[in-house]
Amino acid sequence: MKQQSHEYEEINFEQFIIFIKSHSRQIRENITIYTNLEPNIMEEDRIIIGTLLDSFIHFLSHPDIEEISNHYEDHLDTWLQSQITILNTRIFNYFCLIFEKAILTLMANVKQHNRNISILMFLLSVFSHLFHSYKKCSDDESESTFSKNEKENEELRRLYLLDQLNEILIRTSGSNNLVQVLKKCEELFHYKRCVFYAYIPWSNQFYGVIGSELTKVQSMRGQLNKQSSFFNTKGPIFLKNPHNYVKEEHIKLFNLSSVIFVPLFNQQQLLGWLTFDQVGEEFDCSKEELVLLEQVGKRIGLYLSRNQNEGSRIAEIQLTERETMILDLLADGYDNKKMGELLHLSEHTIRDYISNLMTKLNAKNRTQVVSSAFRLGLIE
Repeated sequence: MKQQSHEYEEINFEQFIIFIKSHSRQIRENITIYTNLEPNIMEEDRIIIGTLLDSFIHFLSHPDIEEISNHYEDHLDTWLQSQITILNTRIFNYFCLIFEKAILTLMANVKQHNRNISILMFLLSVFSHLFHSYKKCSDDESESTFSKNEKENEELRRLYLLDQLNEILIRTSGSNNLVQVLKKCEELFHYKRCVFYAYIPWSNQFYGVIGSELTKVQSMRGQLNKQSSFFNTKGPIFLKNPHNYVKEEHIKLFNLSSVIFVPLFNQQQLLGWLTFDQVGEEFDCSKEELVLLEQVGKRIGLYLSRNQNEGSRIAEIQLTERETMILDLLADGYDNKKMGELLHLSEHTIRDYISNLMTKLNAKNRTQVVSSAFRLGLIE
């Protein structure tokens, strides 16, 4: 007796994304249920798995993501790299299991059986691709080719580098010299360029603050959009090919090839990013390197937010209401002319206020004014 053949129509990434977006609310609800009810997940893993699943559904539901249909594997790889520091084989397997359960439960209530099979088959191909990509960059003990001695040496190297960074941060404490810190980061971690970009949460904007070729760095400002969901992650993001995530004009301006974004946080609040690159040279980045740079980001995030431990220094700085307004506008990137128009003041008066701010914050220029105020908590 012949078995009945169940043919299905293959779909593309755009069609798959449309399905996910159309049912994102129910998928999220199913994910929450299965994450909490799965009996074999250790409690310490449950939060990590939930974070991973939330990031993935956010990525798949992001506006305009269907536009990347032709090169969706590269975007999946970039999402995976943005989560690599929290991944291991156990976490990855539960991530796939719970997402599949959430989709299958949804399909049980969606009366489009032929399309359901197509969606499921495409999902399996997505997970297959993610699994192979993960295997390439995974350093799980069971899969690692490193000997015990090599692992110990790598761990000692990591601890040594972090100790060196700690010494630098302690040595520059109170000197407000983030420029020196970034230069030392370039030397310690063997990157040719390190740049700091600050983030303004209420307007979802970023602006360049410190780095070599300062004029170029300070010209960098704008709104996070489109694929900016990647930049909401708390872990470092490695972009071997940044063209789908960074504007072409910025890639040309900085001669960018591969680049790493390291987020800086303080008590769950995103302060900005450090970027590391090799000035036009493409490079690879291991999971170990991203784990190391994640620790770097945490330490520099604390360095920037040390205003909590510098109450006496902040208490000495008394800003007038007008100075505070100008400081906020300065941090948002307004020039003297525009600030004068907004505050109904002359450009000469604006320059005087900025000069006063430079004196109070012991800063040599506008950039140091913003950097000092940012670190001291006078602006967020």
